[in-house]
Amino acid sequence: MKKYMIMSALILSGVIFAQEIEPKYEIEGNLIKATSFYENGQIKQVGFYKDGKVQGKWISFSEVGEKLAQGEYNNGVKTGKWFFWNQNTLSEVDYSDNRVAEVKKWAKESLVQRN
Repeated sequence: MKKYMIMSALILSGVIFAQEIEPKYEIEGNLIKATSFYENGQIKQVGFYKDGKVQGKWISFSEVGEKLAQGEYNNGVKTGKWFFWNQNTLSEVDYSDNRVAEVKKWAKESLVQRN
């Protein structure tokens, strides 16, 4: 019985001390800017909503602040060129009607700055 009480206390203390960082919402003109965070406080994603749908530029970051993805939404639909970075490549993905139309990959030597 004592074991169960100790385990329960440990689980409960973990739940109490584990704090999730709530997303931040700001009004910018007719858009709502949304910023979500990792547990370490780094920005996870930044983007906009309009009328409840994703709209405009969205950027995703890694837990250490490196840019992972960047692209545009139009009325909730992926549109135009999106860029996805990883350690070895940059992928350029063209979207048309929310579908992948074309993909280009660039070697690490050709990568542009993520910032």
